[in-house]
Amino acid sequence: MKVFRYGIDKLTIGAAIGIAEGKIKGELNDVAKSNVLRGFSAIGEILKRDEAVYGVNTGFGVLCRTVISKEDTTRLQYNLLKSHACGIGKPVEPMVAKLMMIIKVHSLTLGYSGVSLDTIERIIWHIENDVIPVVPEKGSVGASGDLAPLAHLFLPLVGLGEVFYKGERKQALEVLKEHGLKPLRLHPKEGLALINGTQFISAFATFGAYRFARYLDAADIISAVSIEATKSSIKPFDYRLHDLRPYDGCRYVANRVRLLLEDSEIVRSHANCNKVQDPYSFRCIPQVHGAAREAFLQLKRTLDVELNSVTDNPVIIDKDTVISGGNFHGEPVALPLDYATLAASELGNISDRRVYLLLSGDDDVPKMLLRDVGINSGFMISQYLTAALASENKSLSFPASADSIPTSLGQEDHVSMGSIAARKFNAVLDNLSYILAVELLLSAQALEFRRPLRSTPLVEYVHDVVRERVSFAEEDRIFSEDINKVHRLIEDGAFIEQVNNSLKVDNSFKEKFSVY
Repeated sequence: MKVFRYGIDKLTIGAAIGIAEGKIKGELNDVAKSNVLRGFSAIGEILKRDEAVYGVNTGFGVLCRTVISKEDTTRLQYNLLKSHACGIGKPVEPMVAKLMMIIKVHSLTLGYSGVSLDTIERIIWHIENDVIPVVPEKGSVGASGDLAPLAHLFLPLVGLGEVFYKGERKQALEVLKEHGLKPLRLHPKEGLALINGTQFISAFATFGAYRFARYLDAADIISAVSIEATKSSIKPFDYRLHDLRPYDGCRYVANRVRLLLEDSEIVRSHANCNKVQDPYSFRCIPQVHGAAREAFLQLKRTLDVELNSVTDNPVIIDKDTVISGGNFHGEPVALPLDYATLAASELGNISDRRVYLLLSGDDDVPKMLLRDVGINSGFMISQYLTAALASENKSLSFPASADSIPTSLGQEDHVSMGSIAARKFNAVLDNLSYILAVELLLSAQALEFRRPLRSTPLVEYVHDVVRERVSFAEEDRIFSEDINKVHRLIEDGAFIEQVNNSLKVDNSFKEKFSVY
């Protein structure tokens, strides 16, 4: 098993997902432990000097001028966890909560947060044993850290809150006792270090970016099947065209689709047809899919920094230097998240347009993709679904980061709403995945009306994978069942990976658009 060294190695989207899935082992080495102990001992030295340090021996937020006695500094940290656990709504997916812990551990082990080694080791225990805290999805404004969700995330450390364990939702204290563990006693600043940070935003962004990368690849592959099914031209994918407007995303998409359709019998069959141009949803695939990839790149670049940053407050530089700043502010991630949300929405928007055209039919392909329509409605209503999802995505694309509402009686007077941006991004991705599933289902159906002509081995492989799950439709049936089967195919991602591995695309491009 691969090993990731917390506080030492660079945490990427793929590495974070790998740790969460148990494919990569996260560990603390001696260097990371030394960094943690240095920061922890610095807090002890600072407290000896009897000076006011925000969140260590003062109140929180607008209460920062309220000095806390030495005797109450530990109680303060305990109270911070309890009072800030004000989240509501359904719990986030266990994968997201687990990513929150992984990202927090990596940040804390950089050694600038002043937490103890015991606290970090307990969080790692939760990760490795799949004891995942129950975290409500709503309550963060994405500045001063993701306070409410992080408070819920770390309540189990002190024996409070709930966890998901072995498929059940249980009281955290009950699970700790089951494993012979006692609640932790938090040291000065630890409660604040735990709840202050961007890990809720970052976890949702990481999970979303990982999914977005898969759907971007799927969109290219599925659009290639649709091109064949509609006998659309491959001339718009000529590299000479894209060298004249050399966006990396556009060039990469054009190259992928061109390779997917190289030496296709279907392409050759209409090489000399009278059609001059295809509708934009086919002709402009490189430009639209490519622009979405550029948005992914921006989010990836952002997470390359964010996942390897210290985002709590105050930051302990050394025993003589404590800086109270704003590294907890989610704006650097919120803006790219809103950009990625818009891009994902557009990817679904253009896919819906191709679904519409797949249903239009031509001399060989019947309208609604069934031979006997009238008595049968065929796949008509599947486009209603994609239209509904595409429209919903448009309404979700209003930028959350455009809003700010002052909190803490005005002390925290500008917030990012990045937590909302992160959740909306994943909601749009949920809809996008179903839009793509409908396009794949319909393009596979339409492709069979082109027989005996065959496409390329890769396109035929994709068609066969669909047919392993869903048979060719001769008459009306409950098509939502077919859509769900194809959706699971996309979520599994095995056929996407197989196609990607078979495409001889420039490795520099592959690495650029990889999650690693």
